[in-house]
Amino acid sequence: MASAAAALPAVSAAPAFANTPPARTGAQAPGWFRSKVGDYEITAISDGFVQRPLEGFVRNVEVAEVQKTLAAQGLPGTHIRVPYTTLVVNTGSQVILLDSGNGDFAPGANSGQWMANFRAAGFTPEMVNKVILSHFHGDHINGVRNKAGQLVFPNAELMAPEAEWAFWMDDARMNNAPDAMKPAFQNVRRVFGPSADKVTRYGWDKEVAPGVTSVRADGHSPGHTVFVIASGAGRMMFMADITNTPVLFARHPEWQVLFDMDAQKAIETRKRLLDMVSADRIRSAFYHGPFPAVGQVSRDGGGYRLDMLPWQDAL
Repeated sequence: MASAAAALPAVSAAPAFANTPPARTGAQAPGWFRSKVGDYEITAISDGFVQRPLEGFVRNVEVAEVQKTLAAQGLPGTHIRVPYTTLVVNTGSQVILLDSGNGDFAPGANSGQWMANFRAAGFTPEMVNKVILSHFHGDHINGVRNKAGQLVFPNAELMAPEAEWAFWMDDARMNNAPDAMKPAFQNVRRVFGPSADKVTRYGWDKEVAPGVTSVRADGHSPGHTVFVIASGAGRMMFMADITNTPVLFARHPEWQVLFDMDAQKAIETRKRLLDMVSADRIRSAFYHGPFPAVGQVSRDGGGYRLDMLPWQDAL
């Protein structure tokens, strides 16, 4: 019997081609992704990513355990990649931005892509009616005001959680804070100080924009907030920093991430909200999820997994 190899047709020698180097090594297509929630158009906008060492990233487990979880998902065990992804909600009458990205203050060469991606998706800063912020860590608020001190979204109402404002805008708390935290307090004042009287402060469980409701999510920071977007029968939760990267902290919600200000409270909040979106089948968007960071959370053993929303040629 002839071998399988012998049955294959002969392949002629490949023709010679001139070398064609990449246009720009490592460059990717513009990072935006659209989906629908009811009648609302939702656009995820990437601000790139940073790579962080594994040591110290998870406070309460050994690095070997972190590497095991990464390996199970086909990810390298040498570092963790932390993306940044905001959401634009177009209700048909308003353009609403949930968090603003790093702006001019990108922490590395692979971040700071937000404005280029925002414009590639068909938006301009002047189109934004509201900028609703989940909390005051720099990677969420620095896009509000540029290095020249100008507001980036000139026509937008700025909205911030009242509990977050009370914490970070307290002068006594800033003066008594550890030295390592003082730059964060000062950055909040850089962003909001020149227009503090024009910032709308909102509470939890309030409709902060048409179809957008604030949900208590403290632990990561004192006033950390997530949002339920609802239109018709459709719902999505913008999870902000509930998990930091879900490849670790959805899989292991009991793990403590470096950036959570109240680690135990953050774990309780994480479990509560992951339970909610998985049980009620609410689509979720994660600020630090692998782009496009939008998908469905499901129970998976003792933790959760995020199944990404598939690409669709038309909405």
